[in-house]
Amino acid sequence: MKKFDVAIAGGGIIGGAIALELARAGLRVGVFDRQQPGQEASWASAGILSPAPENPGMIAIVPLGKASLSLYPEFIARVEEISGKSAGFRPKGTLEALFSQDAKAELSTIIALHHGLGLKAEPLRAEDARELEPALSAEVEAAVLRPDEASVDNRALTGAVLEAAERSGAEFFPGNGAREIWRAGKRCAGLVVQNENVEAKWTIIAAGCFSAAIKDAAPYAPVRPVKGQMAALRAEDLMIERVLWSDKIYLVPRNDGRIIAGATVERVGFDKRTTAGGIQKILSAAIELAPGLANARVEETWAGLRPDSPDHLPILGPTDVEGLLMATGHFRSGILLTPITARLVREWITEQRVSLDWDRFSPLRFQTSAANAAQHAPA
Repeated sequence: MKKFDVAIAGGGIIGGAIALELARAGLRVGVFDRQQPGQEASWASAGILSPAPENPGMIAIVPLGKASLSLYPEFIARVEEISGKSAGFRPKGTLEALFSQDAKAELSTIIALHHGLGLKAEPLRAEDARELEPALSAEVEAAVLRPDEASVDNRALTGAVLEAAERSGAEFFPGNGAREIWRAGKRCAGLVVQNENVEAKWTIIAAGCFSAAIKDAAPYAPVRPVKGQMAALRAEDLMIERVLWSDKIYLVPRNDGRIIAGATVERVGFDKRTTAGGIQKILSAAIELAPGLANARVEETWAGLRPDSPDHLPILGPTDVEGLLMATGHFRSGILLTPITARLVREWITEQRVSLDWDRFSPLRFQTSAANAAQHAPA
């Protein structure tokens, strides 16, 4: 029987970063993945590092996102030093383009919201926005510059994190995913993987949208997959420096010259197929934002499955089972929230305290909701 201080179900960037933190803290860590680690949402993401809320429901994660973004330079430096690999970090900001005829009113609302949340945001006239990013459409009416934001090459970063974790002493077990949580009375004794029990003092479920398929994890992590289709473009005569954003699309430049365009939001279960309609929607929105992309070469298309929770917020922290923690449900913010998630989990395991309040994201909130619903159900 394998025995660890910490057993982690899930070898994506979240599981890998937690493994890195804990291994560097001197703990023996085992990471168990159903396939080769780093091949699911971590691989499929765009790598945008933005704590700005896309809708009012996401305001609750802004403090978590800000804290994580502030950790990124140190996180990248550490991962690159240990792994010897580049993570494609681009701290160049985001430019959000506004097309509506009410752009001025929309602009003031966005700026006020961002400033109220403690986020840097600067209003730009259309001509000033195009001076910064000449690829922008002539139809843009105004823009918002978010200078503190950044992006990473998520595939490169995920590979570097997994390499750094392994070099720091974490052990990975590809093709050996968790089937169930191993319970011993009121405590968690570890994981049941494909052919054996794995004993651990601490067990962490970080299996993304597959977390709910692990037996006994679903009450704490009722996550579901949300598909996002993406495309990688290459335009030899067009330069984009910052992340470009509109209400239909985002464009993320990479250091290798590619431009990542995405992404759809589709609730179609575990279907990862790319579709003509999905890719057409992405390409038409990309060309609307940056018309020069009409001549770009389509180098790759793909789809990934984001782990979404019922309230679209992350699921972080201890459960009511001793030794069992959740770190899943990051939805569209997994790459952004990686450093803070890893730090908080490490703090809880090594110090039994955390430096940032994570109660809002407790795995126990779903059981409370279920109990309240049952209590108020008609007899």
